Amino acid sequence: MKLRLFLALAGAFYGMTTHAGEVVVAVAANFSAPMQKIAKAFEQDTGHKPQLVIGATGKFYAQIKNGAPFAVLLAADHETPERLEKEGWAVAGTRFTYAIGRLVLWSKQPNLVDDKGDVLRSSRFEKLAIADPKLAPYGAAAMEVMQRMGVQAQAGSKLVLGDSIGQAYQFVSTENAQLGFVALSQISIDGRLTPGSAWVVPQSLHTPLKQDAVLLHAGKDNAAAQALLKYLQSEAAKTVIRSYGYAL
Repeated sequence: MKLRLFLALAGAFYGMTTHAGEVVVAVAANFSAPMQKIAKAFEQDTGHKPQLVIGATGKFYAQIKNGAPFAVLLAADHETPERLEKEGWAVAGTRFTYAIGRLVLWSKQPNLVDDKGDVLRSSRFEKLAIADPKLAPYGAAAMEVMQRMGVQAQAGSKLVLGDSIGQAYQFVSTENAQLGFVALSQISIDGRLTPGSAWVVPQSLHTPLKQDAVLLHAGKDNAAAQALLKYLQSEAAKTVIRSYGYAL
């Protein structure tokens, strides 16, 4: 009896593991922390193993067109997945907005950043970190904010560019830059902000940071990729996404 039970359980486990797959996911740097949590839960719930590659959306676009084996793209904008779909690099009809990001001006120094961003008009800082606006939508949004505030000339001379919003965050967190434009998700969890001072930029000052996911052609026959995109739309994933300050 025990042997039959053991064989039945072993057979069931073998069936589960043989149907589990792997999926390589290109993840925009701002979404790194929530996606790591989601990926862990996804693997526990489905058996599929996600391999996350973190970086700038602009770089992912170039890499995908050069044959990078990404099955899924989680971009920091909606334009890049839409462009890939039109150009035939993504599967039509699979694109959806998984999060709407928020931009924050942040410093590790208490009281440096005020609640209106007027520090950008001052001489209280020497370096301002942003993501490269040519590669990262959050960097483009930061430039848009400075233009609308009329401080581009004054603050622009102090810019330090990161390859991604992740590197921009590193510049500020290591205090190589006194302040910088980062993603709210990088300094917030469950509504609590990282120590320092911050201004959550009003969304009226920049184009909405709609972040789209899409199935790439490298993953069109990958069951794990399809399952991951479905999981991203589940309540379990949405709860994690909201906890990092994103809107849905």
